[in-house]
Amino acid sequence: MAAAVLLALPLAGVPPFGGGPDQSTRTPAAPTSPLVWAGTLKPPIVTRAQWGADPKLLDQKPHYADSVRAVVIHHTGHPNGYDCADSPDLVREVYQAHAVNKAWGDIGYNFLVDTCGTIFEGRLGGADRAVIGAHTVGLNTGTTGIAAIGTFTAGTPVPEPMRRSIEKLIAWKLALTQADPVANTHLLSRNSDSRFAKDTTVTMPAVFGHIDAYETNCPGDALMKLLPALRKGAARLQGDAKLLAHEKDQRTRRQADGAG
Repeated sequence: MAAAVLLALPLAGVPPFGGGPDQSTRTPAAPTSPLVWAGTLKPPIVTRAQWGADPKLLDQKPHYADSVRAVVIHHTGHPNGYDCADSPDLVREVYQAHAVNKAWGDIGYNFLVDTCGTIFEGRLGGADRAVIGAHTVGLNTGTTGIAAIGTFTAGTPVPEPMRRSIEKLIAWKLALTQADPVANTHLLSRNSDSRFAKDTTVTMPAVFGHIDAYETNCPGDALMKLLPALRKGAARLQGDAKLLAHEKDQRTRRQADGAG
């Protein structure tokens, strides 16, 4: 399956000609809402229904945080080299393992991404909402978990389509709450089984690896080394979306002035 393609606002516009009414009679065009430019970043996502989430395995109602302030990167531990046509099977396998074998009631990750860049919706509750997952002990609230399908130990190449889709997903999820991918954020540890004592407020990068919050090898050295580039790539996508929204605003204002 092809990698997700960033949706962009159109660049074409009709410039105004001639004079308009007196400035005092003009009504300024409203600036684009932040959620509008954030929405343009949303990549295609394969829904739970599309990948075949069995509702009989579900034993967990969605719970929500006030916002998503950080993204946590994982890998699933599957062997690499799989056919992307088999990715839905792999997602269903994770669902079974998390919901039933681990008794979490649902898949723990909020999203999964395969080597072809296809993004799969994970935990139930709405891809655009701040769904609390079960992917990072102590720091599930206020974070989104993105799992790369595969194993990314040191020296393992991260496929370019997978990398680009993860960047797009980071950019979109953080943009929905106006969070900067290259900044730090504050999270409250809710479980002392994490690296942080319960009820401790910790400062974390807006994009961090599972190992940063918990004693684990996840997401592997290869993905950990890629984190700085993922942060910068997501920030660049946010900047491009803001610029396109600003240019659209300017065209709208000029058109309103010319039509007045």
